Amino acid sequence: MKAAKARITRGLPVETRVEACDNSGAKILKIFSVKKLKTVKGRPQAAGIGDLVMASVVKGKPDMRKQVVMAVIVRQKKSYRRPDGMRIKFEDNAAVVIKDDMGNPKGTLLKGPIAKEACDRWPGIAKIASVIV
Repeated sequence: MKAAKARITRGLPVETRVEACDNSGAKILKIFSVKKLKTVKGRPQAAGIGDLVMASVVKGKPDMRKQVVMAVIVRQKKSYRRPDGMRIKFEDNAAVVIKDDMGNPKGTLLKGPIAKEACDRWPGIAKIASVIV
C-alpha cells in the first residue's frame, strides 16, 4: 500500500453506510473502523478515498449479511483536491470488499468509476477497474 498523492478530505465518518460497488454479494456496508489511522483523542474516525476500513454487511446475500469484512473506499461525495488543483467528487459513496490485506478484491468486476488515488494505492483494484477517474 503506497501513500496517497493527493490531500484527501476524509468525508466518511464511522457509522456511515456505503454502497458495495462489486459483485461480492454485499450491497450495503456500514463502516465501523478505519485501519492505520491516527486521530485526536475523542475525535471519531473518518475515512477517505483509498482508505482501508472494517465494515459490517448490512444488506446483501444471506450468507454475507452480518459479517465483518475489510473494504477499500473508492468513491466519496465530499470533494477533495488533487495536486494539480482540480477538485473531484462523485455521485455516491462506494467501497470494494477485499479478501486479504494485499488488496485483492473479493468480487470479479467493479461497477462505476473508481478514483485514481484508490487505484494507485491498491493495484489489485486497478487491475479489474473498468473506468478510472
